[in-house]
Amino acid sequence: MAAAQGRLSDGAGGMDDAKGTEEEARHKGSHHGSGGNGGNGESTAPPAFAAAVEALRAARLRPQIEVEATRAPQRLAPHAYALEAAVVDGDEDLADGRLVLLHDPAGHDAWHGTFRLVTLVRAELEPEMAADPLLPDVCWSWLTGALQARGLTYGEPSGTVTRASSHYFGGLSARPSASQIEIRASWTPREGLGGVPDTAAHLSSWCDLLAQVAGLPPAAPGDASVVTLPQRRGPQSR
Repeated sequence: MAAAQGRLSDGAGGMDDAKGTEEEARHKGSHHGSGGNGGNGESTAPPAFAAAVEALRAARLRPQIEVEATRAPQRLAPHAYALEAAVVDGDEDLADGRLVLLHDPAGHDAWHGTFRLVTLVRAELEPEMAADPLLPDVCWSWLTGALQARGLTYGEPSGTVTRASSHYFGGLSARPSASQIEIRASWTPREGLGGVPDTAAHLSSWCDLLAQVAGLPPAAPGDASVVTLPQRRGPQSR
């Protein structure tokens, strides 16, 4: 699975950046709990985090979306768990992304909670679609709309929508121009019973976003909250 490998940024609490940030500086050397060392184990995790991770593992998703655990980023929180996913059509990837669950039992001023979800989603587009001036606003509305469609409550949303175009020259001139959209975002899920957020529902919403970016039809016929992506480029080889 060719999932997203870009840096994950959290506009309300830190950035996994090679140069480091103020947030990482505050936490450096103190985050060695579950996942904080780059793993995804929960042997030393608090019960709320372990329950949240177990819900992610047990979630049932659309068959077109392949999800697997991956190495969690370091220094963003005492505990972290990461997933990567790809929207697959046969042997082709239509979109991919990464979702990270962060947990700080002591709470975090910027998050306004003890949990934070951070994501990167990307897909290729036709150049004409990428040139649409409304595209960033539409993509952000897909994220918030996916959460709202499942009745989820969340706080402190933050993120960026980036489009990039590649044009090929010389020995690569035979390649057609390519355009890509990236959605980087983070939000604080509302904590429920026992201080555990409904991570399974948040994962399902995130997969709804992936499906929209990939141009898949709505999972439920007649669901007006889902708007598919027009003018998608053909499937990309894995």
